[in-house]
Amino acid sequence: MPRQKFWVNNTEAVLVIMSILIVIGTINVFSASFVLAGTQFHNPYYFLTRHLISLTVGITALVFTIKVDYRRWRGGVPLLFAVTLIALVLVLIVGVEVNGSKRWLNLVVMQFQPSELAKLVSILMAAAYLGPRIDKKLEIRVFTTPMFMLLVLSALIELQPDLGTAALVFGIPLILHVLAGLEWKWLGILIVPVVLIIIGLTILQPYRLERMKAWIDPWPYQQNQGYQTVQSMSAIGSGGFFGVGLGEGTGKYSYLPEAHTDFAFAIFCQENGYLGAIFLIFLLSLLTFYGGKIANQVQDGFGKMIVSGVLILIVGQSVANIAMVSGILPVVGVPLPFISYGGTSLIINMVGIGLLVNVGQYATKHPKQVTTEDVVPTRTRLRLVKK
Repeated sequence: MPRQKFWVNNTEAVLVIMSILIVIGTINVFSASFVLAGTQFHNPYYFLTRHLISLTVGITALVFTIKVDYRRWRGGVPLLFAVTLIALVLVLIVGVEVNGSKRWLNLVVMQFQPSELAKLVSILMAAAYLGPRIDKKLEIRVFTTPMFMLLVLSALIELQPDLGTAALVFGIPLILHVLAGLEWKWLGILIVPVVLIIIGLTILQPYRLERMKAWIDPWPYQQNQGYQTVQSMSAIGSGGFFGVGLGEGTGKYSYLPEAHTDFAFAIFCQENGYLGAIFLIFLLSLLTFYGGKIANQVQDGFGKMIVSGVLILIVGQSVANIAMVSGILPVVGVPLPFISYGGTSLIINMVGIGLLVNVGQYATKHPKQVTTEDVVPTRTRLRLVKK
């Protein structure tokens, strides 16, 4: 008797897991935000409505990316970079300022966050450079034009300021270089100045230094820099094993700032308990497992780097956010994919999953794949992959 399976293939598994995460996230967004929405906008459904609009856009983008052959994206990488660069410059000039940071462009229907787009573009740029070099077994270099261009994007994001996202935009491509076969000596040479820059940026911004102190021991700073961490850990702990019940969490009643965005996981734990947290982490682990299986199936370098990059983006942010909310890492402003409120983040993550599924579908249909050069016309090949 054949063994029963929950899904037909790995791509279906990824889509099902993502869908479950989105349902959980939608419920949590409403539960964590209805108090704030009622007091500030006199409409408890304010954030939920905006979330559903973003979800609709995300579903459309997901279907589009699943249908379009992923290898065609290589030709559009320069345009995507240009759009992202312009958007990041515009946000510094005419962006919406919230809590001292300019990170959003007002598009009437929704607010667009260019730094979220930069995360995906950084993956595509790295994949466009690394893919052909993997296929041809060429040396992997790190001091290249694409990495310099990504450094520019990271610098613009840091000016918002948003060090956490800037680190992701430069860090994920760097990890992809390592996976592609970058020699460790070059990584060591690069890491030293990067670490020094991060330390320098932390010292130059007093609030970041205070955050570091509050991270080491938040209790003496619980009335200022350590307030979010203390309230977050209190919310998680008060949920116990089974939680206080959906909608019954007290953290969202002005006790925990950003309860529906960066600290959505704390409200989720308070209302669903450790059992809910374990289930959520289990889903993210499954997503990693099946995404990893897809990455192993892919034969061409471009597709393999896309899948790896998307997994690092989603899983890496998840780990960072959960660790931040739990007090293991300092507060860095990284959202929890599919769970935290944030329209641009939701859309970009769904596009990422769409690309992953597209690569997985092609890998299943064509086990012996041709390289990207066989599909993309010569006149549209990305100039960034040249030596």
